[in-house]
Amino acid sequence: MTVYFIGAGPGDPELITVKGQRLIRSCPVILYAGSLVPDEVLSGHRATRVVNTAELDLDAIVALLENAHARGEDVARVHSGDPSLYGATGEQMRRLDTLAIPYEIVPGVTATAASAAALKRELTLPGISQTVILTRYAAKTSMPEGESLADLARHRATLAIHLGVRHIERIVDDLLPHYGADCPVAVVFRASWPDETRVEGTLADIAVKVRAVGLQRTALILVGRVLDAQGFADSTLYGKE
Repeated sequence: MTVYFIGAGPGDPELITVKGQRLIRSCPVILYAGSLVPDEVLSGHRATRVVNTAELDLDAIVALLENAHARGEDVARVHSGDPSLYGATGEQMRRLDTLAIPYEIVPGVTATAASAAALKRELTLPGISQTVILTRYAAKTSMPEGESLADLARHRATLAIHLGVRHIERIVDDLLPHYGADCPVAVVFRASWPDETRVEGTLADIAVKVRAVGLQRTALILVGRVLDAQGFADSTLYGKE
């Protein structure tokens, strides 16, 4: 028996990996992360038990995994995006380690990748930015020392900020001294879903634009000069030399 932590991707059911889809369709037990996982991702399954874990606490989820293990049943534990990013999988795996229950991780397409695709942008351009920092805004979850948004902004790398659109004004205040008011920003709501919404602007006006649209959650904030760069050098990858 194995627990498979499966990244369902950002929303488009066709963005799940072939391996993830195969496991969802073959495991007898499916535990999925509520509305963050589209119904279409679970289509074609033959599971005898399918549980929405959105309203369950950690103890209840682990109990379901234990019960499946006792029955010798594989479990598809389906999370949105990629399980390694803000998926609350670390504590589940720690419990499984203690219980000696085997598990595997099947990666998924991230919201950052889906947002860049929607915007038709490369996040790393020669001479503009060769670094992407994935982070979150410190609201309920505190940030370790040195990882505040203001600290990270000093690098002036491409930023992908999760779970922060409600605090867009504070985010702008933290970034302005390092990126400048004319730095381009894009906010992508529910990247790759049918109701995907994109709001583009600069640090000077993005907060007003976001409030005008009414975005409150499930949005990724991308910040950096790569978003409107035009005069960057060609990559050496395809150079004639």
